[in-house]
Amino acid sequence: MQKEIRLRWLVVGALFSSIGMSFIWPLTTIYLHNRLGASLTKVGVILLFYSLANVVGSVLGGRLFDRRNPYYLTIGGILVSLITLGGLIINHGWPAFPIALIFLGLASGWTLTMVNSLGTTIHSRDGRYIFNMLYFAQNLGVVLGTALVGYVYSTSVTLLFAIAFGLFVLFFIVVIRHYNAPAVTQPKVVSAKEKVKINIPRPNQRIMLTFFFSLMVIWIMYTQWESNLSVYMTGMGIPMKSYSLLWTLNGGLIVVLQVFINWLGNYFSNLYLQVYAGIFFLAISFVTLIFAKDYAHFTIAMIILTMGEATAFPAIPAIVNNLTPAAVKGKYQGMSNAWTSVGKALGPLMGGIIIDQTSYTLLFIIAAATIMVILGLNVFVVTVNRRRVKTFK
Repeated sequence: MQKEIRLRWLVVGALFSSIGMSFIWPLTTIYLHNRLGASLTKVGVILLFYSLANVVGSVLGGRLFDRRNPYYLTIGGILVSLITLGGLIINHGWPAFPIALIFLGLASGWTLTMVNSLGTTIHSRDGRYIFNMLYFAQNLGVVLGTALVGYVYSTSVTLLFAIAFGLFVLFFIVVIRHYNAPAVTQPKVVSAKEKVKINIPRPNQRIMLTFFFSLMVIWIMYTQWESNLSVYMTGMGIPMKSYSLLWTLNGGLIVVLQVFINWLGNYFSNLYLQVYAGIFFLAISFVTLIFAKDYAHFTIAMIILTMGEATAFPAIPAIVNNLTPAAVKGKYQGMSNAWTSVGKALGPLMGGIIIDQTSYTLLFIIAAATIMVILGLNVFVVTVNRRRVKTFK
């Protein structure tokens, strides 16, 4: 048995999980509204509960990762997904589907936290490379899943859930065969003093709290692309398939950019600058949207957005890994996922309120300005605290 999980199997597991979930989330709003007759308000409430369940799964999974055997915890999360998807194959009507979504939200938050936390147990590779590869796999899964989901959905909804079930079976097999490594299953050696209280230096805590808050705010703005932009673009006469194509472009670019970022990591080691650059690009994407009146400008904005997320999002968990001792790495990886999920939960609602009260243009201005403020906050907090930071393996 190898001492630690091989990165390639962690990446393969993340890929199967991502493809499987990408067969579910893109059709949620359409299926609930068009097939099950739920109002958009009711759909919004269901998605809110889905995101809240994701938060609970992330936080609970992260805390248990530090206290229990992650191998069995990962298996447990996958089993919840398998049971839920198996139930959806049999019954995907009302209220079975919205109830199942809550369990899938819980399981997906749990499983993503486990996969990211398991990445912290691999010491034979650089942390930046590990999280870049996991982000690469998760987004490759989104590209493959979203590219196929439309065709399968038009053929059979039952087939859709059956394929998702099959992908999680493959994920389950990978975990059973390759995740049972001593670095994962052996109890963490924690002193009696550490058991009472894990001492994380204040500078580390300040930087991580700033990152978590930043993730929430950025994802509130980012979700405008996933929700309200579709209405905005189709209202301009741009067809829905053209809007969907932007997400195919997004996923494809992320895959390409991760290869470039991994190469750049051999010559450029400052992860904080990578976060700054990513946040800056995210802000500029919304500045571009202010002036976007045709599809070409929306495409440019999406390219800039993708450069931002591909640069910033994988760097944050890598830094959090460096700032946390082994005994609490799972907890803080879970917190990173949880704050992201809070942003995803609040984003569509907050965007809708701003649009209803003002306009799309003001929404884009607020988003750009807010992300620039977040950039300034990150530069200030990191600059003040970085020299007193303690780094962990």
